[in-house]
Amino acid sequence: MRSSMTRRTFLETASCAGALLLAARPAHAADGMFVSLNGSLTPGVGGADKARLAAKLGYGGVDWDFGPARKAGLEETRALFAELKIRPTIINLPLQGPFAGDDAEFTPKLTQLADDAAFVSGVGCDKMMLVLTPAWPRPKQEQRALVVTRLKAIGEVLRKSNIRLGLEFLGPLYMRTGPGRGGEPREPFIFTLSETVALARDSGPNIGVILDVWHWHHSGSTIPDILATDKSRIVHVHISDAKAAPPEEVRDNQRHMPGEGIIDLVAFLQALKKIGYQDGISPEPLGRIPKEMPPEESAKLGLDTTLAVMKKAGVA
Repeated sequence: MRSSMTRRTFLETASCAGALLLAARPAHAADGMFVSLNGSLTPGVGGADKARLAAKLGYGGVDWDFGPARKAGLEETRALFAELKIRPTIINLPLQGPFAGDDAEFTPKLTQLADDAAFVSGVGCDKMMLVLTPAWPRPKQEQRALVVTRLKAIGEVLRKSNIRLGLEFLGPLYMRTGPGRGGEPREPFIFTLSETVALARDSGPNIGVILDVWHWHHSGSTIPDILATDKSRIVHVHISDAKAAPPEEVRDNQRHMPGEGIIDLVAFLQALKKIGYQDGISPEPLGRIPKEMPPEESAKLGLDTTLAVMKKAGVA
């Protein structure tokens, strides 16, 4: 049975509770860059168990799971993060197919998004992320116009709960070339940092970028691109490393741990520091974790290698 609490009351209560949780965070997770546990390091471990593992190992935050938290409820989830003294860093946007269908299908989804955003804010989290599809059957400018319109509507809903949305661009060549799954021709969309920042600016003040160093590297984006970006547009950062390979041979599950490859992560992190970025860094070494490696061991490996390059760059 639904509570008789009005949406306005819920929003106000959630916002106040979120502010209290923010104030209670430990210094290492609330000031400067910190490492957040990403689920790519802990296959099979999610929800509250992932948050507990992050806290046990000394992570400053966790890329948390919305579904299990929503099922557990606001009070239980808020209490979990308060007990663990760990930051609920970011979640995926809980809205399926934001650029699919017509307006009659899209608009009703915003009502549920408002409730979900209030829940997320109440937990103490102020960030969501959305992966941009790197190629579409529609002409690029036509697709961009649709994306901007939808993002403006989404951003306005999220803004009422003080939530920022980060857009993750995908850089490898194979992701933006060739036909779609159904064999239809596709046109490359947005796959660089500068274009994603421009899209974010056109979409709203609380829209920004998920800066994944793997995609940044394979898209041909540069350090000057980072330095030209206002810190308010960098919502969250993913870190990994890459081997040397021709662009046509690169695949997303070929990543390395930070410091194991050829990407200049020191320059990357120092550029973020220079623009004033002070938020989460999530190790996301897709394909690097052996199936037989225990989740605690792989999570510790991700933390240790990430902290090593952060210390080398002078940001930890």
